[in-house]
Amino acid sequence: MESTKRPNEQEQVVTVNKALQILIIDDSEDDALLIMRALRKGGLRPEYLQVEGEEALRAALTQHSWDVVISDHNMPGLTSQDTISIVKEIDPDMPVIVVSGTIEEQIGVQAMQTGAQDYVMKDNLARLIPVIQRELQATEGRQARKEAEQNLHYLSFHDTLTSLLNRKEFERRLRAAVDDSKIFDQPNVLMYLDLDQFKIVNDTCGHVAGDELLKQVTRTLQHHIRETDTLARLGGDEFGILLENTSKERAIALAERIRQDIKDLRFSWQDKPFAISISCGMVAINKGTSSVHELMSCADMACYAAKDKGRDGIQWYSEDDAEYNQRRNEMQWASKIKQALEEDRFMLYFQPMKGLQPSCEGEHGEFLVRLYEDGGLVPPGAFIPAAERYNLMPLIDRWVVENVFQYLAESGLGKKDEGTFFINLSGTSLSDNAFFNDIRKLLKQYDIKPNRICLEITETAAIDNLTDAVEFITEIRDEGFKFALDDFGVGMSSFSYLKTIPVDYLKIDGSFVQNLLNDPIDKGIVEACNRISHAAGLQTIAEFVENQETEDALKAMGVDFGQGFGIAKPGPLKRGR
Repeated sequence: MESTKRPNEQEQVVTVNKALQILIIDDSEDDALLIMRALRKGGLRPEYLQVEGEEALRAALTQHSWDVVISDHNMPGLTSQDTISIVKEIDPDMPVIVVSGTIEEQIGVQAMQTGAQDYVMKDNLARLIPVIQRELQATEGRQARKEAEQNLHYLSFHDTLTSLLNRKEFERRLRAAVDDSKIFDQPNVLMYLDLDQFKIVNDTCGHVAGDELLKQVTRTLQHHIRETDTLARLGGDEFGILLENTSKERAIALAERIRQDIKDLRFSWQDKPFAISISCGMVAINKGTSSVHELMSCADMACYAAKDKGRDGIQWYSEDDAEYNQRRNEMQWASKIKQALEEDRFMLYFQPMKGLQPSCEGEHGEFLVRLYEDGGLVPPGAFIPAAERYNLMPLIDRWVVENVFQYLAESGLGKKDEGTFFINLSGTSLSDNAFFNDIRKLLKQYDIKPNRICLEITETAAIDNLTDAVEFITEIRDEGFKFALDDFGVGMSSFSYLKTIPVDYLKIDGSFVQNLLNDPIDKGIVEACNRISHAAGLQTIAEFVENQETEDALKAMGVDFGQGFGIAKPGPLKRGR
């Protein structure tokens, strides 16, 4: 059977399980009892207080919490208009219902315009039930919205995981501290902290374990914070502490206590223990501090200097330190590199190689990357160190690979049967899980023969990332690509790695090739590299071939290819060759 109630009536039905706190303003106790009787009859559970006069009303409103206020319309010395004004003054959200036996409709409407939620005639108290239910529901809605607004306000300034302040609020307080230092000459210190093992925990045990570690570190840091200090999570595994009115000596002593407590933290996940440590960079906030951005950059540089020195350390920033000046330059280059990638300001250069033996046929050469900046070309030595430090090399490597493939497809060189084209990769790209798949997609997109491409990586990078390197090289060679070890011979443990790293070419480091005519040791190293490489089934390429005499000597030794200014200098690619 269909319900006979109208939709709006159904929505207003509320089951009230708790006792309602009702404040009644009326000079008649009998009328108050009639109201209570009607409410109980309607299924509500009211508890009430009856008051008369303004003083009693104000006292009741300030000393107790009420769900609803019910007011008579006309009492000696206090009208319903007066009641509404007083209630809204003390609690603007409090629902007020006017109940009267003589109220005119026009006066009732005025009461609602003043702030009352409704008016009910005393001869129809049954109507009071749905009115109260409606107002209770509206009050719940208002409270829910208010809580949501409060939560939103809280979240705009706090980190959801640790409940610490977030970066936005921390930087706002830093800005105030910078201003105070300039006005009051107050010594403040910024401390920038970065967990050393967070990535290991996160990668091996998952994000739940990483989150738990961050919570434990947060509790440890909170033990060291004064009420005047500010602790924040800046993002990931990075934390910031603003120490106000603090000397350098006290700040360093505090950082040492924090460092030791984090080191003593016994973190384990599923019975697997982890050694935890933290690196800390610190910088003074004084009259010379120019901006929050500069301040954060200095603290970040100091923190990473601590990491570079072995981690689990503390580093104080000094403007006069050459190391920091170099790092600042790298940070500036990092932003320039990102912008150059967005604006497509990288360029491809090509340096041909020359076959030194009759069997070395086809075109060989290496693609190189240059950056166009401020009307001129920037050599790779200027921006590559910054790209490596700030993990931007995979982005550059992707750009190079795609543009090389596009060039080979447009020129027709990618489908020839002979010749090999070399592309440098960074060690970090080998650890990028998506990089191999990206290369495979580009190969299909541009329809390049994979055996025309030889990817190369320095010997040092391969050894530093040995597991990733072997896995990547094995997969890429299974697709038909070739692989080369660059700068070979710098580490004299090199030869043993030829059994481990599956490659096709070995590029003999140019520092030995340059002097082989004058230095018998360099000549012996080049000969050894060539001989052992051939024994392993690899072809050799000598770098830094700068004159004919060196080229002839390499040819006599049996080196397969030569590369260097004496053979051909790098030049910009010419389309449509």
